[in-house]
Amino acid sequence: MYDKLTLQNGVRILTEPMPDRRSAALGLWVGAGSRAEAPAEHGAAHFIEHMLFKGTQSRSAADLASAMDGVGGQVNAFTTREKTCFYARVLDTHLELAIDLLTDMFFCSRFDEADVQSERGVIGEEIGMYEDTPDDLVVERAVERSLTGSLSHSVLGSRRSLAGLSPEGLKAFMGRYYTPDRTVIALCGSFCEAHVRRLAEIFDRMKPGDAPEPKPSHFRPVFLTKRRATEQNHICLAFQALPANSETRFAMQFLSSVLGGGVSSRLFQTVREKYGLCYAISDFLVNFNEVGVYGVSAALGRETELKALRLILDELRRLAEDGVTPEELSRAREQVKSSLALSMESTSAVMNKLGAGELVLGRSLSLDELLERYDAVTAEEVLDLARRVLDFDSMTFSAVGRVKAEEEYRQAIGGS
Repeated sequence: MYDKLTLQNGVRILTEPMPDRRSAALGLWVGAGSRAEAPAEHGAAHFIEHMLFKGTQSRSAADLASAMDGVGGQVNAFTTREKTCFYARVLDTHLELAIDLLTDMFFCSRFDEADVQSERGVIGEEIGMYEDTPDDLVVERAVERSLTGSLSHSVLGSRRSLAGLSPEGLKAFMGRYYTPDRTVIALCGSFCEAHVRRLAEIFDRMKPGDAPEPKPSHFRPVFLTKRRATEQNHICLAFQALPANSETRFAMQFLSSVLGGGVSSRLFQTVREKYGLCYAISDFLVNFNEVGVYGVSAALGRETELKALRLILDELRRLAEDGVTPEELSRAREQVKSSLALSMESTSAVMNKLGAGELVLGRSLSLDELLERYDAVTAEEVLDLARRVLDFDSMTFSAVGRVKAEEEYRQAIGGS
């Protein structure tokens, strides 16, 4: 069970002891990501993530790296459309150092002009890496173009938007959105009260702010093709799904598991095992405050991709018409529950559950609560959800590779 301490300025500190561990995981979470960016700031949230590793007032970038490597620890960060997290995992004997390093980065990063200039190039290469990875690109294009408003912003930004970001602009964005009410500290594993007090002392210095809320976004179907000289064509079908706080999210995981969750899933068994039309096929689910996206993606040979596309649509329609069998529901339930329970043996996974749960839901459900929610899902719930989510009249299609004419894809979709 975790404890929650709310400081006077609004910062929330969540702690969960795991007495049988000798490691600790610490995460500094901020409820701000790419959707908070103004048009001239696209890429700023992710750029700030990079800059916090480039040196502080008292430590160079090399000092930060060698300090954590010197104790065998791990330090990293990630940025999404709605949140940013800086985290470390260390032996409990080095937790004090992890607190010192992460908070130094959080409050005292330099944002030197030379560092911004060099990191602009690094992020440009990161953009290039994704553009050269067609299985990522086809999904990102489907999600990005299907969402309107603030959620349509790419987390990485573009080379053009990065060129306009300055140290002053990045610090101004951080000053607006890195506020106490948006900040959550998650600490789990082996720690003591002195570590909690130290975190409280440090974060009590944060001054309240009043950042503007982003405009709401919604899902819209789009049809996208992008030519690339690839060996295979990559396709993605995407549908409007649930917001992150929906009570039906537990049934949604079962729907996803039955369709694309592993080698026993319908899509894998049909498209790969029965017909041999692909090597990799999977589904994905992303949830935001007001909307979600569910999708299926696959890498296919150009000669057989239309046949595979029809088979994928047939399986989706069959689920929307007939639902899941008792065997499928049982298998999905055990897969999801086992995966969850096994992950909770990791301090990193528990830290992520605490931080993300508090930011998104205002609380973190315990493992027992989560297992109870999954046990309560019925076949009728999954069927009702499938009929709502798998709306083929409002479906996004995305293809990357040596793509066919748009009309050929539309005919395959309409005639399946």
